[in-house]
Amino acid sequence: MITMPYDKISELPDSVKDNLTEDAQEIYKEAFNNADEDHQNWEEGRKHQYAWGAVKNVYEKKDDKWVKKK
Repeated sequence: MITMPYDKISELPDSVKDNLTEDAQEIYKEAFNNADEDHQNWEEGRKHQYAWGAVKNVYEKKDDKWVKKK
């Protein structure tokens, strides 16, 4: 299956837009796009997992909100 990179954060899935700050959404978008370019054999779900992993390197979930790690 061919996936397309995200040009704008407004194109991200609602689960991302509804839960992450704009900065975290940028991290997600860039990570997904990098995975899309570097790992074309990965299924789309794996690319989303990779993007969430990139967000979790910088942010953590506290009380149902994503906050930047200290």
